[in-house]
Amino acid sequence: MKLEAKLETWTAELRRWLGRSAREAGFEAAGLVGVRDPQDPDAAQEAARYTAWVEAGRAGEMEYLKRRDEAGTLIRSGLRVAMPWARSVVVCALNYNCEAPLSIDPAEAGTGWIARYAWSGRARDDGTAAATDYHDELLHRLRLIEAELLAQTACTTRCYVDTGPLVERSLAAQAGVGWIGKNTCVLNQQLGSWLLLGIIVTSLPLDEPATAMRASIPAADRCGTCTRCIDACPTGALLGSSDPAAPREMDATRCIAYLTIEKKGAIDPGLRAQMGRQVFGCDICQDVCPWNRRAPIASHAGMQPRLELVNPALEWLAAMDAREFKLRFKGSPLERTGRKRLLRNAAIAMGNSGDARFLPQLDAWAGIGPSDVNGGDATDPVLREAAEWARARILTRR
Repeated sequence: MKLEAKLETWTAELRRWLGRSAREAGFEAAGLVGVRDPQDPDAAQEAARYTAWVEAGRAGEMEYLKRRDEAGTLIRSGLRVAMPWARSVVVCALNYNCEAPLSIDPAEAGTGWIARYAWSGRARDDGTAAATDYHDELLHRLRLIEAELLAQTACTTRCYVDTGPLVERSLAAQAGVGWIGKNTCVLNQQLGSWLLLGIIVTSLPLDEPATAMRASIPAADRCGTCTRCIDACPTGALLGSSDPAAPREMDATRCIAYLTIEKKGAIDPGLRAQMGRQVFGCDICQDVCPWNRRAPIASHAGMQPRLELVNPALEWLAAMDAREFKLRFKGSPLERTGRKRLLRNAAIAMGNSGDARFLPQLDAWAGIGPSDVNGGDATDPVLREAAEWARARILTRR
């Protein structure tokens, strides 16, 4: 029996299969884009913009964004820098929106905010939820598509969820999944911006010049002159403008998500007051986006919201010892940031609350109060300094 030869290019039928396979795997949107040659003018322009962004210091302490090859080229400036064999990219998007309050909605005094994507969990038989991480949830879905693709084609593949040497949002825009909004998130006209991206890099070229198979058409930019996200950003991290043609750029060193998750050590005192009650990530620029008013509610196994993480009490977070932190957050996005940084963020949020009931806790962290008030972390100089700032802020406001 003669075996059928495997495909060596993307065909119209294979692309139709991709759409079906992505939906079956649980993704709401998927697109395909060819990898540009580094000499292509558009690719060269994009590489130059990324290089300028890094060299301007916008990446902060995120060293993985600054990695260079032996020739000194930034690895993320172009996909073929790290993977010369890459010829096409599959981009999949999963909606993680859920029926829950927004960070800008009224909340009980003394609560913090954890970014929406980090609420994810998987329901247990007893009704509780085990923590999950979107990296694992999306990667599992990508592997299902990858396995089917390899069964039909002769190619090399790599799957990535926020871990590869590439710029996912740029690829998503090229693949037609959405446009890059002024909040620098990928926006889809039907789905909004509550999207997590998964990537499959392949060595399978597009079937050019066959008219039946073309790369996905980039999505039209529909931000227009709206600047709600730019105006709402407390720290001024978004660098766009009302001009529809203005670049979509962020200074990560001012972004609250960067400050609360990626930033190690002390946070710039000049930015702390603007951080408000955010203790892990920030959703403000998405909460105010008009396109998210109609964003559908998703329901994915493994991405169910853990309700205890919605508007969590700062006292509850502060009382967590290392054992409870591990119990609550092992396997979740918060695990990577760690307990020390979470407590630092909680201390700043306490200071911004202006609530005097937090003074005993801040005194303990600052090493000037009773040691029996969750004070075992006063030896951490970063937490101690954050607590000193917070208690001074409360006392000044009083």
